Amino acid sequence: MIEIPRLALTPGEPAGIGPDLCIAAAQQPRAVELVAVCDPDLLASRAATLGLPLTLESFDPEQPARPSAPGRLLVDAAATLAVPAIPGLLDSANAAYVLATLSAACAGCLSRRWDALVTGPVHKGLINEAGLAFSGHTEFLAQHCAMGAEPAPTPVMLLAAPGLRVALATTHLPLAAVPKAITAPRLERIVRVLVTSLREAFGIAQPRILVCGLNPHAGEGGHLGHEEQQVLIPLIARLRAEGLDLQGPLPADTAFVPHQLRQADAVLAMYHDQGLPVLKHLGFGRAVNVTLGLPIVRTSVDHGTALDLAGRGHADVGSLNAALSMASEMVQARAKGARMRSVR
Repeated sequence: MIEIPRLALTPGEPAGIGPDLCIAAAQQPRAVELVAVCDPDLLASRAATLGLPLTLESFDPEQPARPSAPGRLLVDAAATLAVPAIPGLLDSANAAYVLATLSAACAGCLSRRWDALVTGPVHKGLINEAGLAFSGHTEFLAQHCAMGAEPAPTPVMLLAAPGLRVALATTHLPLAAVPKAITAPRLERIVRVLVTSLREAFGIAQPRILVCGLNPHAGEGGHLGHEEQQVLIPLIARLRAEGLDLQGPLPADTAFVPHQLRQADAVLAMYHDQGLPVLKHLGFGRAVNVTLGLPIVRTSVDHGTALDLAGRGHADVGSLNAALSMASEMVQARAKGARMRSVR
């Protein structure tokens, strides 16, 4: 067991709700050590705006980890804002700063400086408008973790809420690009990452996964598309023959009914808006975004930057609390799994 997990926390877009969430999270005692990777002036300014007590201390990796006390937050000043952040007002000058905090936090997790990374919401549009290619945390972190790694990691986006886990075969792709991305090699890698992660990070010995079809009615026997016949059915049959517990391809409109979900540990959806609306309807504000398949543990909130709420004292810290708890649990599960493998 890792006695006190150290969790790196990136606030994300500085004009959004992320800094508010970090400050709110620091108001309660925690059994983990939280380290905000950001410009400390951002947190000090936002705490003053919110009227919340906050003592910032520089993070020292040479010191032993200790539980976070209320009103106290460690900070790793890995990057500095280009311009002061005004709550609710985006400024593309700070886009590079956002990516710099993510890069530093990811590098720190890879070097074991921290045990896990928990991310606040970023504004993808602003980052791209600043001339920085960015499709999302999942792809960005995978790229950074792939540097020098053999083989390169296969990132899998999973959202988890009470009673439901949904993984995605494709993430931030235009809908027109999804069918070409549904290939047997890609899906096999994703299924194997999902199964391994459910075993090692969630402690599920024999995960049962519902696999959605791509087309309406899962292709209607080939009358509404051919991806099921050509890709999904043969792949599922082959992996089931290996002993993996896969069900499908199922029509997505019935895969999420209660009697199906009671028998499943996760649902694999083929694209972003096939699975995530169901999960967010069920657990918005309590759900956690998890990136599987990386050498680091990464969780995140399930919502966006909420610019209209930033600096107003209305931040709902529920999803961040869930992300922090899940990161800690995954760190412990991974450590337990590694210990068990080492004694075999």
